[in-house]
Amino acid sequence: MDKLLKRTITDLVSENHVRASVLYYFGVKFYDYKLETLEEVCAKLGINPDSLISSLELVLDEKESTQKQLKAYPAELVVEYLKHAHYLFIKKRLPYIAQLIDGIEDVNYRYKSLSVDLKSVFPMFVEDFIHHIHEEEDTMFAYVDRLSRFLNDEKPSSETYYLMEEFSVQEFALGHEVHENEMEGFRKFTNNYKYCDEADLHIKVLYTELQRFEKDLLIHAKIENEILFPKAMELERLAKIKFQDVSKLN
Repeated sequence: MDKLLKRTITDLVSENHVRASVLYYFGVKFYDYKLETLEEVCAKLGINPDSLISSLELVLDEKESTQKQLKAYPAELVVEYLKHAHYLFIKKRLPYIAQLIDGIEDVNYRYKSLSVDLKSVFPMFVEDFIHHIHEEEDTMFAYVDRLSRFLNDEKPSSETYYLMEEFSVQEFALGHEVHENEMEGFRKFTNNYKYCDEADLHIKVLYTELQRFEKDLLIHAKIENEILFPKAMELERLAKIKFQDVSKLN
């Protein structure tokens, strides 16, 4: 631990670009403390060094095991997991990338035009992304919740019946908008997130975060497509059977 405390912020982030995101969540913009040591920054900002170092050592990407666990969960719990992921995207990941882009100042001449483009395009991407998330939660996720409540002894209602008449999980799945397509623009801007040897550390960190975000979106979409939608279709099938059984009794 003492060795990490004595190293400069630039050195730590250069070794592992993802560390910049951990520092950000502790209130440290790495590019504002380039030559200061971790120990100096903790003392200046009143940060508990043990907590920060523990977090720096636990930098992990999403594991395959999470997807395996979700397959065993009922649809409503998968929805809760996805809602939490939405929250993290909107409240943590996107604001962090936005501040990285906003913080770009003096960079190698090769990246000046790119920085201008990103400052213009990224806010529009965020606006569209948030709209997509809210739309998904208000339609698909709400529908799954209604089906689940109906199958768990909620009395049949005309509202549930008409919702099932109007909505189709299969149609939603076929028309599902995956945001990996929108990340394609960032891949082109950044040459598939590849930077030259002369690239500034700021650019390297930004490229790493954009690539990580795209990877997480792909994992998120995979969970929806391969886990949530099949479970939701099964809920829908069972709900229709229950309605038919109820109608026979009347």
